[in-house]
This record gives sequence, structure tokens and C-alpha cells, in this order.
Amino acid sequence: MQKGGSFLTEQVKLEDIFTPEDFTEEHVMIGDLTKDFVEKKVLPHIAEMEDHNFTIVKSLMKEAGELGLLSTDIPEDYGGLGLDKISTAIISEKMAVAGGFSVTHSAHIGIGSLPIVLFGNKKQKEKYLPGLATGEKIASYALTEPTAGSDAVSVKTIASLNEEGTHYILSGEKQWITNSGIADVFIVYAKIDGNLFTAFIVEKEYEGITIGKEERKLGIKSSSTCTVRLNQVLVPVENVLGEVGKGHLIAFNILNIGRYKLGLGAVGASKEALKKTISYTNNRQQFSTPISKFPLTHEKLATMATSIYAAESAVYRTVGLLSHSMDSLGVDEEFQRMAKAINEYLVECSVNKVFASEVLDKVVDECVQLHGGNGFMEDFDIARMYRDSRINRIFEGTNEINRLLIPGSLLKKSLKGELPLLLLASNMEKEAFSFMPTEPEWKPLSQEKMLLSNAKKIFYILLGMSAKKYQQTLEQQQELMVNIANIISAIYHMDSCILRTEKARKMSSKDESLKMLYTEIFCQEAFQEVVAEATDTLSYMLQGDELRLALSILKKYARYTPKSSILLKREVAKEILLASEYVV
Repeated sequence: MQKGGSFLTEQVKLEDIFTPEDFTEEHVMIGDLTKDFVEKKVLPHIAEMEDHNFTIVKSLMKEAGELGLLSTDIPEDYGGLGLDKISTAIISEKMAVAGGFSVTHSAHIGIGSLPIVLFGNKKQKEKYLPGLATGEKIASYALTEPTAGSDAVSVKTIASLNEEGTHYILSGEKQWITNSGIADVFIVYAKIDGNLFTAFIVEKEYEGITIGKEERKLGIKSSSTCTVRLNQVLVPVENVLGEVGKGHLIAFNILNIGRYKLGLGAVGASKEALKKTISYTNNRQQFSTPISKFPLTHEKLATMATSIYAAESAVYRTVGLLSHSMDSLGVDEEFQRMAKAINEYLVECSVNKVFASEVLDKVVDECVQLHGGNGFMEDFDIARMYRDSRINRIFEGTNEINRLLIPGSLLKKSLKGELPLLLLASNMEKEAFSFMPTEPEWKPLSQEKMLLSNAKKIFYILLGMSAKKYQQTLEQQQELMVNIANIISAIYHMDSCILRTEKARKMSSKDESLKMLYTEIFCQEAFQEVVAEATDTLSYMLQGDELRLALSILKKYARYTPKSSILLKREVAKEILLASEYVV
């Protein structure tokens, strides 16, 4: 099994990476089923749901349940389909087109139901999962509080055991809880006796629960978001989820899953926004010419498609890792083993969440721009998509928090001996002075592999220097940590593009020239970002002759003969305009 973070230290075999080209016929059918449901059942009711008609939302959730779109992660023993993680991933991507309804769906099948699927005991699964699988019951995840957002373990909700020892008494307030206005089952986090952070399964019908009014949100208006207040709520002791005092293992690992699923949703929404915008540019004329004919339109469309390719390649790679890790575990797996299997890919999940959510924001922003004044009008779907996209950089831990998690988690793995990062950093210190740049041989992907290799070496240098300079106080250097996180993200996405394209070229008889174009464009532009982040980091850590020496070393690793991104993007634009959508 590949270790989490090993993309920085090892060369992955092509057969060990999962890509969308590996979808089975069953996977394609699930995608088509989801797409058909969204287009025929959900989208016609978007306007009504945006006006908070949650009767329609609940009805559509039941229809989704009847089609099996709520139960792929739920084992057959408990009323579900028990399919692989790839199937659920495809549903998440295809459902993203449904705007706020996709948030309802995602919260239900993900952070709402998965805590019970993955960490519940047999009795809890038997009681709750069949109803959640059909949509008869809706799930919600109640973690955030007025004073506890990204700092989840600082929750103020308290729980205490009653004198009879039969119930925990919960009191507190949860804020901005998705699905809360329509939910029947809540996963609630509280501190027993003020310090034992613990998860509970709480039913809406328990006395003492009140649901606040619907929030007036910027976007995702067709999803329910309310405050949940708990006033001396009696929760049976058998509704403790997992182990007392181990709620953080559930909370953080469920968020890990939520992060890569959010990445999938961002990819799906990005594809849809691009498709709508290509159609618009083909029909909108200025100066007696469709604006899709203008070179600057080509540049924008190609840039968006390239970013989508990178995000899609990386997020399905991560899905493959998690599927391999988790699908092999038993239906009622031991709590600690399940937590470890999910936590292994914490870095990859955070990288996916940050990158894909920011790709979506850039895509919808450019799509509004290409729509011109019409993009600012609510009569056009792109306006709603623009509003809906913004929450993704806040959901599942802000992008800032996730960026800080990435290098910190990798350093911990290195210190535990799980990844040889500090050893590689030490070796790079010796190599750096004698390194001489060379031009790669003229073969497909040779330059991209060289850029990836040099990006990794730059990362090793920065990691070693920063760890040595700041040691235990490194986490306080947040700007530096973010720079390093951005470099790590660039490496993961460059690597994922290269591996996907190389695998497709070797395994397929089709012309994979478009994948090559995406990879050439992305790797070159991502490498430029790596060099910029490294320059900024070095200029912060060093000065004088030390800085000049470090920059001269960086210059050696940054040397390459650039390809014309203008020409490459023109070729990409031809292909996607011909298809009228994102294609590979």
C-alpha cells in the first residue's frame, strides 16, 4: 500500500494509480444515472428550492434513495449497496451540478451518515443506516459552534452522565449546521465533564432540541442551514459513537473524507460552468463575431480546462488510494484501524480540497467574465454557480487551516520515520552545490518529468532549511508554511497529470494529444509558481550573501527552456470548442 505523502519521496508505478480512464462499465452507469436524476428531477426545481421549499428537497432525497444514490457507502448488511469508494466519488462529482441540493446530498451521505457507517457499532448501524440509505431519514453533522469553527476541539457543548447512568445530558449550541432544518439524525460533538471530546448520535425528536430559523446565505440557498440548540437533551448511553474521549478521531477523519469529496464536487461544478460558458460564447456575438472566436476567449477556456484536468487527475488518484485502503476493511471494522486507514491520506485530502475549491472559484469567476453583463444577472445559471462556489473554501476546514495542516502533517510523518523527508532534505544540501542543470531528451513528458523532479528538490531544500532554522517554532511561521504547502500541492498535481497522461498513452490506442497538452501547460505554469514561492520563502529566511547564494542554487533548479503556453492553449481551445465542453 502506498503511504500517504509518498508522492514526495517515491516514483509511483503506473498500475498503482487510479484515473478516470479506469472507470468500469458499472461506474459509467452510476454516473449516467446520477446525471439523469439531476437533469430531469432536480434542476427543474432549483428556483423553488432556492426559495427554501424544503418539502421538494426532502421528496427529491427520497427519490435519490430509491435510485440507490444515498446508499453506495452503506454495507448491504444494513440496507445499502456497499459499493466501492469510486462509485460514491462519481456520484459526488455528477451531483455537484445540482447547486445547493448537492450540499444537502453530500452532507447526508458524507459527514452525516459516514460517522455511523465507519465508526458505529452493530446495533447503531442496524438502527439508523437502513433509514438513511432510503432517504426516509436525513442526517446532519453538528460540530461548528459560535466560538469553534476550524478549532473544532474547543467546542463548548457539554455532556454529563445522569445519576442513573442511562443517559448523557447534552447542552450547547451548534451553528451553521447543514441539513439541520430537515434532519432526523444529528452527529453531535460534546465534551463529557468538560474535557472528554466525544461524538453522539442524537435524534431530532429528543426533548430539548430546538432548530433556529433558516440562515440567509450568500449561496447554496437550496440547502438548509440553521442553528441547533441543545437544552438538557437526554441521549441514551448506547448512542455514544465510537469511544468516549475519542471523538476527535471521528471528527477529523470524517472531515478528511469530506475534503476529497468536496474536491470531487468542485471538479463536477467546474466542468458544468465551463460547458455553459462555451455554449454562451458560441452564441454571443460582438463586432459581428461569436466571442468564442477571439484568441483571449481561447486562452481563458483553455486555462480553465487545464486546471480542471489537474484537479480531476489528483482527486481521483486520492479516491483510488482511499478505496484501496478502506474497501478492504470489514463491515464492522475495529474503530482504531478504520481511523488509521482514513488518516493515512490526510495530506492528499487537504491538497485536493484546497486546490479544487480554488480552481472552481477561478473557473466560475472567468465564466461570469465571459458572460459579460449577463453573468451578473440571476436569469443565468452562472450567477448562482458563482455564489454557490464561494463556500467551498470555508467548508471542511478553511483553506488556510488546510494549508497549515499539509506541511505540519508531513513533518510529523518524517519525525516518526514514516517518510524519509528530512533525510532527503539533508542529502539535497550536499547535492545542491554540485548540481548542474541539463536539458531533457526530446521525448513525450521528458521536460515535465524534469520539472517535477526539480520541484521536489526545491521542496527538499526549503523543508530542510526551514526545519533547521525554526525547529519547534516552525508552525508559527504561517506564511512560510503556506508557501511550502503550495509547493507540495503543485508537486502532487504535476505528478498526477504526468502519471495519468503517461498511463493513458501506454494503455490506450486512442490519440492522447489533448492530455499531453493539458500536462505540458499545467506543469510549466505550476513549476513557475513553485519557483515564485521558493524565492519568496528564501528571501524571508535569509539575507545578504546567504540569500544570494541560495538564489543562485535555486536558479540552477529553475532553469529550463519554456514552451509557448499561448500556442499550447490555442490547441486546447480548438478541442474543447469542438466538443462544446471539457473533454480529455
